[in-house]
Amino acid sequence: MKKLFVIFLSLFTAMQGFSCTTAVISGKHTKDGRPIIWKLRDSDYLKNKLMYFSDANYNFIGLVNSEDSLGNEVWGGANDQGFSIMNSASFNVNIDDSASKKDLEGYFMKQALQSCATLIDFEELLKTTPKPMGLAAHFGVIDALGGCAFYEVNNYTFTKFDANNEDEAPNGYIIRTNYSFTGMKDVGYGYIRYQTAKEIFAEAATKDPINCQTIIQDFSRCFKHSVLKKDFRKEYEQIPEGDDFINSGDLITRNGSASNIVINGVKPGEPVDLVTIWSMIAYPNTCLALPVWVRGGENLPKMLVENETGNAPLNDMALKLKEQCYPISRSSGYKYMQISKLINAEETGIVQKLETAENKVFISTQQHVSKWLANKPMKDEIQEYYIWLDEFTKDTYLREFAIEAKK
Repeated sequence: MKKLFVIFLSLFTAMQGFSCTTAVISGKHTKDGRPIIWKLRDSDYLKNKLMYFSDANYNFIGLVNSEDSLGNEVWGGANDQGFSIMNSASFNVNIDDSASKKDLEGYFMKQALQSCATLIDFEELLKTTPKPMGLAAHFGVIDALGGCAFYEVNNYTFTKFDANNEDEAPNGYIIRTNYSFTGMKDVGYGYIRYQTAKEIFAEAATKDPINCQTIIQDFSRCFKHSVLKKDFRKEYEQIPEGDDFINSGDLITRNGSASNIVINGVKPGEPVDLVTIWSMIAYPNTCLALPVWVRGGENLPKMLVENETGNAPLNDMALKLKEQCYPISRSSGYKYMQISKLINAEETGIVQKLETAENKVFISTQQHVSKWLANKPMKDEIQEYYIWLDEFTKDTYLREFAIEAKK
């Protein structure tokens, strides 16, 4: 009995630590004609930062756990060739495999960003990596040639799902949570999240071609529950702020949601190092989304990189704000989100205030990117924009939430 409990606890910890909701969207079906990859990351590592890497074939920016001071593992990012990658864990492959190598996805994605420029390069990396690979995941990948695909990977093989192939992706996008379509049937995690993601993607596609703002604000801050047939956001937008809680355990964004990354690629012929990396480096419901570009160089916005505390200032501020959303610390209290703190009829909820501020970032970024794609900016121009993003972020959290950035 004790052994069974230990096995169950290990599986539960793994599921909590590596669950994600992810998607790849072909540029044929996005608003600006550029491909997108999306990763809503659930993890035990709630403190995150961005890092700039320049010690291999290609320079790149990656999302990293803050305690990983050397950046050994990367959980999503893009390099100066326009190659971008993210992943979600798969829990229905390698079922009977006794290989000791496992959980190497973060190391593998760093290797891919260091050495791959195209999907073909990535496929070659998968073929030549010694077996067993220590991988059980879906890797979402885009490149500057318009390539856009998911790869379902186990210790020995991989299967490609091409978002540009109408037979495999009739709507131009592919969604994955924590089970592989090539894995053992009815095993794994994220079936409810997958259904929710399917519904919100289908609904969004009927209104307008998908863009990064929709993914960040509507998908990454989704309050829908596909089994209960409820949209808690719509419901609580009509209810005054009060002591209202919901169980967020099966929402796309829940207590263990540690970060979010949305990468907007480039069209063929555009500057390959101007892929836009939108990051929310903490709990998405309390974290402002900010963009970065590899062309901007190693000096990333100060809000997104490690400071003397060992963490990124924006992560600190967002986690401080998250405490208001999950005030019950005992027993299973972590499941219960005080939704009226995020959404309410007075429009004073955390999400509502953040998105009002964030809309300014989207407008400003669109203007800058349009100019840069036409005129190929110098690094200094992007650095100047980073200074504005830093000040805007600090001002927003201080003005709206009375939270001051740590120096």
